[in-house]
Amino acid sequence: MLPRFNAELSVSELKTAGSRNFSTRHRTAQPLLFIEPTVALVGTEPVCAVPWVGGDAVKQRTIAETVSCIGTGLHSGQPVQLTLRPAPVDTGVVFTRTDRAHHTLIRMSPSAVQSTRRSTTLGYGEVTVSTVEHLCSALFGLGIDNVRADVDGPELPIMDGSAAPFVYLLRSAGLVKQPAARRVLRIQRPLEIREGDRSIRIEPARAFRVKYAVEFDHPAIGRQVFRVDAPDKEHFERELSAARTFGFLREVQSLRKAGFARGGSLANTVVLDEKQVVNAEGLRWPDEFVRHKVLDLYGDLAVLGLPIQARIKVERGGHALHHRLVEAIVDHPEAWSIEDPDSREPRGLDFVPAPAPA
Repeated sequence: MLPRFNAELSVSELKTAGSRNFSTRHRTAQPLLFIEPTVALVGTEPVCAVPWVGGDAVKQRTIAETVSCIGTGLHSGQPVQLTLRPAPVDTGVVFTRTDRAHHTLIRMSPSAVQSTRRSTTLGYGEVTVSTVEHLCSALFGLGIDNVRADVDGPELPIMDGSAAPFVYLLRSAGLVKQPAARRVLRIQRPLEIREGDRSIRIEPARAFRVKYAVEFDHPAIGRQVFRVDAPDKEHFERELSAARTFGFLREVQSLRKAGFARGGSLANTVVLDEKQVVNAEGLRWPDEFVRHKVLDLYGDLAVLGLPIQARIKVERGGHALHHRLVEAIVDHPEAWSIEDPDSREPRGLDFVPAPAPA
C-alpha cells in the first residue's frame, strides 16, 4: 500500500527529506540524433479529441491558494522553505529566489536549464535553483500550467525523495481552471538520440504514451520496464508520484566529497549496498527504480512549458539524456507544432510571457 500523508497535518509542517538520482552518470560525449520524415498514424488506437498530454484539462490550470512546505536540500543539506502561489494565464512556472537581495525570476523553459548533473538546475544569469525535477513532475502529472514557486535557498527541498509530498501540497492548495485553453505540443516527426546502449525516442501519437526501460547490474534491480498507456492525474498519483530517488552506498562518500548529497539519507533516498536495499521499510513497488525514472522524465519534459502529445521510448535514460531530447525538440521546429484552441498568436518553446506579479 502506498504511503498516505496525514490530511490533518499542516502543509507547513511537512519536514522530511529526499530527491535526485545518484545513479545517473553525466555523459559528455555528443549523442547521435536521428530525424525521420513525417509518418502517418495508423492502427487501432482510439482517436481522442482532447488527449491527455500531461494533464486532462482543456483549460489552463493554476492553484487556488498559497501553500508552503519546509524540508532539506538534497545536495546542500540546508533547511529550505518552498512557497507555491497562484499565477495568471500564460505565466508558466516561475521560480523566485527570495533569499537574494533582488528577487530574480527564473522562468522554466529549455533555455533556463543550466545543468543536469545529479539533478536539474534552472537559472537566469548567475542566479540558479536546483533539484526542481520532482516539483516539476508533480505539476506536469497534475496538469498545472501556471504557478509561482518562491524558494529561500539554492535548491528545492527533497522531501521524501519522490513527488508525492508536492502532489499533497498542490492538492491541499486546490486546483482551479482558468479562462484560456491549454496549448499542446504535438510531435509530427520522430526524433531519436542514441548514446551507445542508451537511447530516447519521441514520435507522433494520438495521446501521451511512455515506455521506459532501465538495466543495472544489481540483484535488486536488473532490467525493469514500465509503460504509461492510459495516463491521467489519478494514474500519476497512484502509480508514479511516490517512487523515490535511489543511489548506491558505494557512491555516497565520493558524492559528498564532490559537494553532492550532503542532505541525503534513508529518509529521502532508496539506498542499495552490493546485494540489496538498505532501507528498513524496503521498496514501495518491486519496480520502484524504473517508476522513479519515469517520474524524472515527466519533470524534465515539463521545461518545455506545454503538455505533449507524443509517444516516448527510453532505454537506460537519465536527466542528461532527457534534456538532450528537449534540446533536439527545440532545435528542430519542423518536427512539431503548437496547437492552440483559442487561436492566439503562435508561440515558440522559449516564449517568455508577461512578468509574474511581484
